[in-house]
Amino acid sequence: MSASEEIREKFENGEFQYKKEREICRLLGISAKSARDAVSEILRGMEREGIIVRDERGRFVSPEKLGLIKGVLSGNERGFAFLVREDGDLFIPHRALHGAMHKDTVFAKIVGGERGDEAEVYSILSRGITRLTGTFYKEEKGGYVTPDDKKFFEDVRVRGGKFRAFSGEKVVVRLTEWPEGRKPEGEIEEVLGRGGDLSVEEEALIRSAGLAEEFPQKALAEARRVSAEQMPLAGRRDFRDLLTITIDGEDARDFDDAISISREGEEFCLGVHIADVTHYVRRGGALDKEAYARGTSVYFPDRVLPMLPVELSNGVCSLKEDEDRLTLSCMMRVDKKGRVKDQEIAESVIRSRNRMTYTDVAKILDGDTLLRERYAHLVPMLEDCRALAEILIQKREVRGSVDLDVKEAKITIENDEISVSEYERTIAHRLIEEFMILANETVAGVMSAYEMPFVYRVHERPSEEKATAFKAYLTELGIKAVFRPENVRPGEYGKILDALEAKQDPMRHVVNRVMLRSMSKAKYSAENIGHFGLASECYCHFTSPIRRYPDLLIHRIIKLMLEGRAAEAESFENFVASASVNCSETERRADDAERSVDELYKVWYMRGHIGETFEAVVSGVTAFAVFAELPNTVEGRIRIENLPPDDYAFIEQKYLLKGERRSFKIGDKIKITVAACDIGARKCEFLLAEE
Repeated sequence: MSASEEIREKFENGEFQYKKEREICRLLGISAKSARDAVSEILRGMEREGIIVRDERGRFVSPEKLGLIKGVLSGNERGFAFLVREDGDLFIPHRALHGAMHKDTVFAKIVGGERGDEAEVYSILSRGITRLTGTFYKEEKGGYVTPDDKKFFEDVRVRGGKFRAFSGEKVVVRLTEWPEGRKPEGEIEEVLGRGGDLSVEEEALIRSAGLAEEFPQKALAEARRVSAEQMPLAGRRDFRDLLTITIDGEDARDFDDAISISREGEEFCLGVHIADVTHYVRRGGALDKEAYARGTSVYFPDRVLPMLPVELSNGVCSLKEDEDRLTLSCMMRVDKKGRVKDQEIAESVIRSRNRMTYTDVAKILDGDTLLRERYAHLVPMLEDCRALAEILIQKREVRGSVDLDVKEAKITIENDEISVSEYERTIAHRLIEEFMILANETVAGVMSAYEMPFVYRVHERPSEEKATAFKAYLTELGIKAVFRPENVRPGEYGKILDALEAKQDPMRHVVNRVMLRSMSKAKYSAENIGHFGLASECYCHFTSPIRRYPDLLIHRIIKLMLEGRAAEAESFENFVASASVNCSETERRADDAERSVDELYKVWYMRGHIGETFEAVVSGVTAFAVFAELPNTVEGRIRIENLPPDDYAFIEQKYLLKGERRSFKIGDKIKITVAACDIGARKCEFLLAEE
C-alpha cells in the first residue's frame, strides 16, 4: 500500500480525523524531512480534491464532519451568490463569500436564514473563472475591467502587463490574484476592439464562454490524413441501391443523417443512416481528444465552431448527394401502430440520391405542382414518410409525450442586413424528428438489453416542489390538474396541453411556458432513468456524431458489439460516466453561448426599430419589471417605474404583477413601443404603448 493510499484509508476509518500534519507524521512513524515533505504534499493534494479540509484550529478533517456542503457558486450582479445544488440552492450574502466568486467550487456551511437556506463559504476549492472578457477603463495608474458577465460582480484591477488598451475597449483579462477584501487582479491578454461593435461584442461572448475557435495542429494533421485514406467497404452492408435522401435546412452546414423507406403491405421498412464518424476519429487520437474537449459543435448566425475539422464535418463524414459514404444504419420494420417489430443495426455504405430541404419537402407534401414534377421519383417515398410520421406522432401522443411549443428564432444575414423571425416548423421537420426519435429509442433499447456500458439521454421528472407550484398555478387559472406532484407522469402534463389545444384556449401558450419552467433539463447519463418529456423508457443520442460527442462515443461502443468485441466495450464502463458529465457541461456551455449571441443579434436588429410599436405577449413578470415577447421572438422589459402608476405587488406563485387598476401576468397581450437597445447588456427596453 502506498503512503497516499494509507493516509486516505486512515481518514476513512477515522484514525486521522482532527489531526494536524505533525501528528499524522508521528502516527506514521515519519521523521525524515523528505518523508514529511511527501506527507505534506499528499495532504495538500487531498485538500485540492476536497477530500479533507482544515478546521479553525488547523486540523485536517473530512468535510462531512463539519457539516460542509460542496457546490458551485452562481453570482448575482448585486454582489451575493447562490450555492447551486440538486436539493435546493443556498443563498450566500456578500459578507459571507469571503472572496469567493461566480463559478468557484466551494465548501459552505448552512448558517440559518428565515428558511434555513442561508450559507457561508468555508473554503474555496477551485476558481471557476480564470479568464474573462469585459470593458477596460483607464485610470492614472493602470485601470480596471468591468466584466461582461454580470454574475461576476467585481471589477478586475489591471496593473502593468505587455498589452495596453484604451478606455471603452473590449479586452480578455487573465486573473492572477484574488485577495480577500479587495478586488481581484489580472493582466490584459488580448484587446478585441471597441465596445458596441457587433463583431467585437460577438467575439467577446465567444471568448467569455471559453469556446475553441482554432484546432490544434495535431488534430488538423490527423484530419487531413484520415480523410485522404481509401474508403474500405469490405464487411459492410451495401445500401447504395436504396432510395436514400437527406432532409435539412437550407443553411445546413453538415449532413450526418439520411433516410430510406419502403412499404411491405401495412408495414414500413425505415432506414436511418448515420455518418460513421468513428471510422475516422480513432479512440485516444488527437481528433478524439479535441472532440471530447469541445463536446459539441456550436452554431451562431454568422459562423459555426465545429466539433470536428471541416475535412471531416463538411467532407468525408458529411452525407453529400451522389457520393459514397460510410454509415451506421438502423433498419427498422414498423407496423401500422408505430411499433418496431424487428430491427438491425449494421455498419454500412450508402449513396444519398438527393439533398432535400425542409422547405421543398413541405411544399411537395402540400401539393406544389412544379416541385412534385421535379422530384417525381421522390414523391411516393415522401408520401410514405408522411404516413409513417403521422402514425408515430399519434403513438407518442397516446403514450403521453409532452409536446412543448417552444418558439425558436431564425436569424439570417444577407448583404450585411440582419433579419429576425420565428422559425417555422413544418411537416418535414416533424417527420425527420419522429424518425430520429424512433432510431434513438431503438438503439438505446438494444444496447440496454445487452447491458453494455452506454451514454443515455435522460430527462428526470419534475421535482415535487416545482410540480406542486405548477399545480397551484393551474388551480388559480381554473384548469383541472389531477396529477400527484410527488409522482407526476408525462401523460398527465400532455393531457393538460391537449385539452387546452382542443378548446383553442389562448391560455395554452401561457401554460406551456410555465410548464416548461417546472421541468428539469435533459442531460447525459451512464444510467438509464428514462426520458420524461418524450415519455420514453429508454433513449439516447445516436443520430448526430458529426456535431455531438455522445453520439460518436456510443457509435464506438455499438461497433465493438457488432464486431463481437464486447469485452473491449466493457472497458468503457468508467469512461461513459465521466463522459456523460463532460458532455452535459459542454452542451450547457454551447447552449448558453448560442443564446447569448442570438440575443446580441436580436438587440442589434431592434436598434433599427426604436420608436416603433408592436403587438407583444407578456413572457415573464418580476417585482421590478414586466417582460414581453414580440412575434419574432425578441424579448424586452418594461421597468416597473415605466408602468402606469399603481400600487403593484408581485405574486410569484401566480406569475402575476398585481396592481389596483392594472395587472400583468404571463400570456397577457399588450402593445409596446421600443424605447432603447443596450448592445453591451444585450437587452431591449420597452414602454407600454397607450391603448
